[in-house]
Amino acid sequence: MTDKRERKAFTGRHAAIILIAFFGTVIGVNMVMASFALSTFGGTVVDNSYVASQHYNEWLARADAQYRLGWDKSVAVDEGRHVRLIVRKDGAPVDGLRVVATLRHPLGRAPARAMRFAPAADGTLRSLDALPAGRWQLDLSVHRGADEARYRIDLQ
Repeated sequence: MTDKRERKAFTGRHAAIILIAFFGTVIGVNMVMASFALSTFGGTVVDNSYVASQHYNEWLARADAQYRLGWDKSVAVDEGRHVRLIVRKDGAPVDGLRVVATLRHPLGRAPARAMRFAPAADGTLRSLDALPAGRWQLDLSVHRGADEARYRIDLQ
């Protein structure tokens, strides 16, 4: 016995359903991805890339000068959520440092603010204010006389 079933005709209604389902899925995925991108993008890295390119050689020279200093930094967050910083050269702490620090939220969800440091009893520099909960970027500018080193550290 052979079972012969009659095929239903492929109509315009079937084609319309397939096209609507396909493009509906594509548009839905694009909208979800666009909302993720917009909710996590913190802004431009450089407002004008041409102007930034004019400073490139200056930035390279500054990085080379920092490398020649031979400073090694160590940054940690203590149990009280204060940031501790120590800068060493050849294993010995570097004295007489002045630190300018800015604390930024990596996605720009909180305004940037200055972070002040003071010498601690253990020879480190300790932030006066506690680090808020969450993920942060700390931009450090460490000075001793005419010497300067800049660091960007991710903290949690």
